[in-house]
Amino acid sequence: MSAKQRKRLGEILVEWGVVSEAGIEEALEYAQTEHSRIGEAMVALGLADEEDITKALAVQYDMEYIDLDRHSVAAAELALLPEDRIKRHLVLPLGRDENTRLKVIITDPLDLETLDMLRFMLNEDPIPCLASKAKVRAYIDQNVGVSISVDQEVQQFGDMDEDGMITAPGDESLTDGAAPIIKLVTMIITEACQMRASDIHVEPMSNRVRVRYRVDGVCVERDNIPKRMQGPVINRFKILSGMDLAEKRVPLDGRIKMKIGKEDIDFRVSSLPSYHGESVVLRILRPEAAKLGVAALGLEDDINARFQQLIKKPNGIFLVTGPTGSGKTTTLYGALNELNRPDRKIITAEDPVEYNFTGINQCQVREDIGLTFSNILRSMLRQAPNIILVGEIRDLEVAEVAIQAALTGHLVFSTLHTNDAPSALTRLIDMGVKPFLVASSIQAIMAQRLVRVICPDCKEEDPEPDARTLKLLGFTEEEVNNTKFMIGRGCNACNGSGYRGRQGIFEMMEMTSTLRQMAFDHAPLSDMRKAAIGGGMRTLLEDGKIKIRHGITTPEELIRITQIAEYVD
Repeated sequence: MSAKQRKRLGEILVEWGVVSEAGIEEALEYAQTEHSRIGEAMVALGLADEEDITKALAVQYDMEYIDLDRHSVAAAELALLPEDRIKRHLVLPLGRDENTRLKVIITDPLDLETLDMLRFMLNEDPIPCLASKAKVRAYIDQNVGVSISVDQEVQQFGDMDEDGMITAPGDESLTDGAAPIIKLVTMIITEACQMRASDIHVEPMSNRVRVRYRVDGVCVERDNIPKRMQGPVINRFKILSGMDLAEKRVPLDGRIKMKIGKEDIDFRVSSLPSYHGESVVLRILRPEAAKLGVAALGLEDDINARFQQLIKKPNGIFLVTGPTGSGKTTTLYGALNELNRPDRKIITAEDPVEYNFTGINQCQVREDIGLTFSNILRSMLRQAPNIILVGEIRDLEVAEVAIQAALTGHLVFSTLHTNDAPSALTRLIDMGVKPFLVASSIQAIMAQRLVRVICPDCKEEDPEPDARTLKLLGFTEEEVNNTKFMIGRGCNACNGSGYRGRQGIFEMMEMTSTLRQMAFDHAPLSDMRKAAIGGGMRTLLEDGKIKIRHGITTPEELIRITQIAEYVD
């Protein structure tokens, strides 16, 4: 766009409805008095914020706007420029476009000196992109010089002997002068959080220690730590989580609370003795994840309406089923968050308590002192609650107390490990619960899985979706012709995976008189499933196909998650 054709900044903001013509006049007058730019004047007067000005400048100068809240810069890209240049000029190498030209974030489209510096340092003509100065500065403060590659930090140890790297118990210092092991462990934790990981796996092997992060449900191998550093690294994790350093023969559990950036994050830590040493897993618990609410779960409108009705019933059991890591706890917390009102008393029995909620009485299971699920449940009923959450129905004793609570006027939420919704009925009966109790107490069962969402920054139409995959999923020829299949190309925001974040697919089975009678008669699972589908239940597979048609996920991801053998001939 040439200078003659280029719109003025004020015109763009007026078109967007950000400021009025009178506001532009006021800003121009202020800019002349203070010898500043009009954008700076509008921010100073409170007429527009810095993000509005940056977006308008990007349009004015035909540049790409980058929101650093949604983008991350890989360590390999940051290494292209010296740290001092990044901090002095507020620039960030972003990655290469489809024509292999490097994209670089700057904060001022008219800063020709910085652009010349970039050409000289990079020995090429990069594509400048625009981001707000505040967000670039915050990103640099948080990431540059702090979150360098774990591999780089491991290499710095060189030939240091093992004794020189062991951290003394109680040494919590994380400064640059701290012991190398402290820095390394802190970097592993920080890098995992920045990659949106849900778990960190530290796994001793015969000749190395493997570090993997679980991102959007898929394990990504990041770094290998030398075998000689295994003891100090494992010990550091155990010190942080309050575990007994001397005990290496039995599984241990602990917790860590750390501030990563501006966020307080809890980590649930588990150690397990294995053939090559103790394996340590950190589950990353982000408080905001449990408070997103039901709307963020990914329920389709019709299922969401039924879900809202069911969680507001005065009594009965609402079960959420699925394998470990399928989002069951998040769903139940979302329901409790909506029901958490001053006129309702809510008590939970959890093992462990993952997230703290104001206004909810949460009780931690401690079997070592006899505080079991069943004992807590019995005591709960004497506390006169309206709503009860049981973390998991694990055995007959817990199941029977939960059912008695439901039959005596309480609304009970719980989870069960089954592959689909109808299986929960047969699972409870197999536990030993009497069929008539199952039939009368269950209100609804919802099975769920988590599918990865296509990255919004690199989403594009898939010109040739795999015909075999679509056939396996049961897409008809008409559906294929009428569906625009999407795919993620892979970019910096999603670390090249094509996916960013996850969303649920659901199978909601409400108990009808037919299903109650079938449960009472101990009918075969296949018959109950057919009756549930006939009564309007949408299967996990069908709900996933809706997500595909809406461009939320891909057929390959749905194949990975669902057990299609049950549904497709």
